[in-house]
Amino acid sequence: MNDNDDIRVDEPGPACQKRLMTEEEYLAFEEASEQKHEYFQGEVFAMAGAGHLHNEIFSNLFGELTFHLKGKSCRPYGSDKRLKIPQTGLYTYPDISIYCNASTPFESSNNPKDPTVLIEILSESTKDYDRGRKFKFYREISTLKEYILVDSESISIEIFRLNSLNHWELEEYKSIEQNLVIPTLNVTIPLREIYAHTELY
Repeated sequence: MNDNDDIRVDEPGPACQKRLMTEEEYLAFEEASEQKHEYFQGEVFAMAGAGHLHNEIFSNLFGELTFHLKGKSCRPYGSDKRLKIPQTGLYTYPDISIYCNASTPFESSNNPKDPTVLIEILSESTKDYDRGRKFKFYREISTLKEYILVDSESISIEIFRLNSLNHWELEEYKSIEQNLVIPTLNVTIPLREIYAHTELY
């Protein structure tokens, strides 16, 4: 693997181009790697590191979710929690994933398959992938109820919710005075808290 191959523009770039990996080879490779990689159809893709604003937003949002979900059946996990989507074969690392089946994250597998809410914090290099192809993959997860995209460069949050007709609906938040409402979790978080210390307002 060459350092020049570890790039990500719009979608992850291939990290290992010599040959395709089996799923077992990828998992062994990932276990030994200091960098995180996605895996899809035999290819391994290096994931970009997070910038300052991304990290501030992650800390704010993850802290709020941890507080609001304390003592409840749903638990939030950060980007070290790898997710497998059996329907597509994709392995990936959502920025934040919330699981509401308490037994799932602690089963013998390190790759839980049934999150209830997924959150991605957008950057210029990843936003098209997170909104497009990655969301298409995520929609294959039968347990997923809400998908939240948090912009790290402006005050903007998009939340896709699965309605009673099994269709995805979009709600947008553009004002720092608004509150992000996550009905599936019965959680409300002020955007002012999510964007604290970012100097975006």
